[in-house]
Amino acid sequence: MEPIIPPIRNAARALILQGDKILLLRKDGYDTGERFALPGGGQDLGETLEQALIRECMEEIGTRVEIRDLVFVADAFKPRDTPPGGTRHLVEFLFACTVPDDYVPVNGHHPDKHQVEVVWSRLDELADMPLYPRSLAPYLANSSEIAGSVYLGTIDW
Repeated sequence: MEPIIPPIRNAARALILQGDKILLLRKDGYDTGERFALPGGGQDLGETLEQALIRECMEEIGTRVEIRDLVFVADAFKPRDTPPGGTRHLVEFLFACTVPDDYVPVNGHHPDKHQVEVVWSRLDELADMPLYPRSLAPYLANSSEIAGSVYLGTIDW
């Protein structure tokens, strides 16, 4: 593992389900091609996790989310895509959220650097998609059935 870049960074993510679909960001421009990720991102100094998630969703998916429950917490070690290299230690907080009933997927006013579009994807296709962090796929695909422990331990980026 490359050196860990301080400090540990909190990230709040939105788990938005609608029937058998999940709302994801489609990203491109990586050496490995496209990838998919949950909306959300890093918590800024002085922000609560909820404030960070609401801000990130406005920027990325162009709508305010209603935050329901904290569903998962996990440690992730994300390799940097840009020089000088290294690994970022993230603590990922995944919240069950809803969007307005009339929401149509659209990029927000300040999408992520590689964000191409916002899409509804089928839960049963997650295992075959380039989802990041990769090891979240089984948890997300079965999120309505999981009860008990919220902490997932370390997930692979």
